[in-house]
Amino acid sequence: MIEISSLSKSYGRHLAVDKISFEVTRGDIVGFLGPNGAGKTTTLRMLTGFLPPTSGAARIAGKDIFRESLEVRRRIGYMPENVPLYVDMRVKEYLRFRGALKGLSGSRLRKRTAEVMETCGLTDVRRKMIKTLSKGYRQRVGLADALIHEPDLLILDEPTNGLDPNQIRAIRKLIQNLGDKHTILLSTHILSEVEMTCNKVVIIDGGKVKAADTPSNLVSSMRQAGRVTVELQTPKNEVEPIISSFDEVTRVVGETLQDGWNRFTVFAAPKTDTRLKIGNLAAEKKWPLRALSRRVGTLEEVFVELTRKD
Repeated sequence: MIEISSLSKSYGRHLAVDKISFEVTRGDIVGFLGPNGAGKTTTLRMLTGFLPPTSGAARIAGKDIFRESLEVRRRIGYMPENVPLYVDMRVKEYLRFRGALKGLSGSRLRKRTAEVMETCGLTDVRRKMIKTLSKGYRQRVGLADALIHEPDLLILDEPTNGLDPNQIRAIRKLIQNLGDKHTILLSTHILSEVEMTCNKVVIIDGGKVKAADTPSNLVSSMRQAGRVTVELQTPKNEVEPIISSFDEVTRVVGETLQDGWNRFTVFAAPKTDTRLKIGNLAAEKKWPLRALSRRVGTLEEVFVELTRKD
């Protein structure tokens, strides 16, 4: 659905996007992540035709974003971070107006207006002026606008920005449902939303792609992913040398707890799990064992690990 190859954008001497490359497969829900100023919004604006790239290439549904810009726009539904709405229009009126601008007319326009209002939960407020709606409902109107012409690809820039937790949950569920029919590229700062919604993640920092993979693969490959904690009633000088001899183990740190037990933190290579070895070792040596757990990472920790400056 999206093919990006060495795409760059410069503003004078400032290189906002630096030769990024990644692909999005049809049907994917992709989280597009990065700190402020990383180049996310610039990338989205290039993909949607609002900005021309300085160099490189990108194709959407097989169409070149520069040479076939109009064809690309017909296949995209774009919801910017700050949704521009005509607040003095009613919801239904606005959506019919926007649908007409996108080439719909007659019975198809009426049908699509009713369908997107139903999909986005706007039917009950269809006669209300947009200026009277809450922020959550305005976001829904913006999403309905992006959907009305049945695009192949939805590009959503911070769709839950400024919403309360209940509104965020409602928009999250809506996006998950839309993933059954659309490819979605989702830019957001709420990493927990990405973990629950997306099947692929692209992390960008300093205008460069730092990672592109599934959330689970990114978490399992982080530096701390192999860390195991074990609590034993055995002297540290007996345990540490043996566990340290395991091939995948890089370091063992022991500490004595107040009740006399010892807690050992075992640092090992990513994508390894030493729990079975440690459990078998404790049984063989008859070491009293009361806890054995593996560190479970989060996408937030992956994000920090890839983008921190220290």
